[in-house]
Amino acid sequence: MRNASSIEIPAILKVGKGALDNIGSYLKEASFCQVIIYFGNGLIDLFGTKVMESLKAEGIHVLEYREIDTVVIDDIISMAFSIPNQTQAVIAVGGGKVIDAGKYAAFLKNLPFISVPTSSSSDGFSSASASLIVENRRNSVPARLAYGIIVDTEIIRTAPERFIYSGIGDMLSKITAVYDWIYEAEHGAAQVNDFAVMIAKKAVNSFVRTPYQSIKDELFLKELLDSLSMSGIANEIAGSSAPTSGSEHLISHALDKILENPQLHGIQVGIATYIMSVVQDHRYVRINTVLTETGFWKYAETLAMKKEDFCKAVDMAPSIKPHRHTYLHEEKYREAAKRIIMEDAILNKVLVEN
Repeated sequence: MRNASSIEIPAILKVGKGALDNIGSYLKEASFCQVIIYFGNGLIDLFGTKVMESLKAEGIHVLEYREIDTVVIDDIISMAFSIPNQTQAVIAVGGGKVIDAGKYAAFLKNLPFISVPTSSSSDGFSSASASLIVENRRNSVPARLAYGIIVDTEIIRTAPERFIYSGIGDMLSKITAVYDWIYEAEHGAAQVNDFAVMIAKKAVNSFVRTPYQSIKDELFLKELLDSLSMSGIANEIAGSSAPTSGSEHLISHALDKILENPQLHGIQVGIATYIMSVVQDHRYVRINTVLTETGFWKYAETLAMKKEDFCKAVDMAPSIKPHRHTYLHEEKYREAAKRIIMEDAILNKVLVEN
């Protein structure tokens, strides 16, 4: 667990309509003069001019910019050590791949990282870890907590809805993750930080209580993104991902290994969150209400995900993080989860038989 005096938080947090237009002024206020920018695949054409003009208007020199479409750790290491010595910050604009690549490169070079996500698919844009390919396998590695988070809700709104659904699923997972963490502590396998628990709970509760007519409402998107940002802070306080990643994430990570073409992280996590909330007998009504009213379930029904794959993932889950002691690390709860997968009325509409 981190010493409270060493906790880092983002110095820049700007979430709202038109935020990308003002990236130059945000960075100037933070006294950055020389930066490099990584864009996601195809995003220079979409956002390059806007970003470059905003930075130029504030006298910020872009030393290098390029598109990134890899999360192979060796590629990121090579990229990091080609960063010019005079660089003051690393900016990543795009989805999960480029955010992970940028934050790890910044971590290696001990530089401030500016996270500019263009989708709301998970809380990865605010976390201090990166999902990279290490020796042909996906692994989570330490990375740089974002010095700045800049999210333009207008860009998030225009992204495909599946990314918003993914963010919803990842946000709801904090409910079951915190419950798992407390369960671990009760079994002597973890030490809970009460402040991290409070931040994680406040983040998800603020989100689920947000009034909305559409998931593309400005208030809804801002609450989702603010809450996902708070998740990264909870992890920083805890010194681990325990406040925001529990048994539901283990199921998703297992699915990533089982499936040739996994679904978006937050989609898998959202379904697994419902499963585990029923296992835990904890807030499953609220979780189902959010997944129903936002349209998450309707979208998930179109994916034809298989019950058998989820059952296999439940059995594999403890091996993903053997040092932990979530509900799924006990056989009786794995059996309960598999019964729910096979018999639950809601899941019977979402998951298909083989």
